[in-house]
Amino acid sequence: MTDPTVLRTRGLTRRYGRDSGLVRAVDDVDLDVPAGQTLAVMGPSGCGKSTLLHLLGGLQRPTAGEVWLAGNRIDTMSERALARLRRDSLGFVFQSFHLMDELTAVENVELAALLAGRPPRRARQRALHLLDRVGLADRATHLPSALSGGQRQRVAIARALSNEPQVVLADEPTGNLDSAATLEVLRLFEDLRAAGQTLVVVTHDARIAAVADRVVAMRDGAFADDTRLAGTVYGGRR
Repeated sequence: MTDPTVLRTRGLTRRYGRDSGLVRAVDDVDLDVPAGQTLAVMGPSGCGKSTLLHLLGGLQRPTAGEVWLAGNRIDTMSERALARLRRDSLGFVFQSFHLMDELTAVENVELAALLAGRPPRRARQRALHLLDRVGLADRATHLPSALSGGQRQRVAIARALSNEPQVVLADEPTGNLDSAATLEVLRLFEDLRAAGQTLVVVTHDARIAAVADRVVAMRDGAFADDTRLAGTVYGGRR
């Protein structure tokens, strides 16, 4: 039988400092994320959730433990192999959008595909399709400065989907948004969940739980609670 787990950690640990200044940002975490699941990792600032996301995405190296993506151990990969993995298999969404200010929305979205060696025509078609999917087809030629916060985050989500990633990792994706823009992003995450995209979202915003299949609460670098959700979600029912 095929293992449905797409993302797995065992004994995942990240420590900073030493002796009396030792900080266990992530402390011996075991995690299994099945394909197609939307997981919300919640907790207060400083609890280790962003560090966990960076470890899952190969943006940081663990002090100890293992990280596996689709059956491949990634924490022992070379920097070059990790860069390819992040480009081809992972999509990232950040609180501050990280769009290129001098590129239009469609150019921002297609950039990842072009860097991966996709033909320009195909990359552009994919980017236009994704902008339409996130409701921004009419903003394709706009620069980020001409977009609202919610629109910029939706462009960032479209960019994260550009190379059809196995997992999308989102770090406080609503942290810089007002209430109306947050609802726009929540609706989009619910659409992605319904389409079967695997999502891991770290946040302190309880509204994210409305679009999740599962919520993990973190405290002091460890998992304090792990809850499977059922019933009502934002915009409809499961």
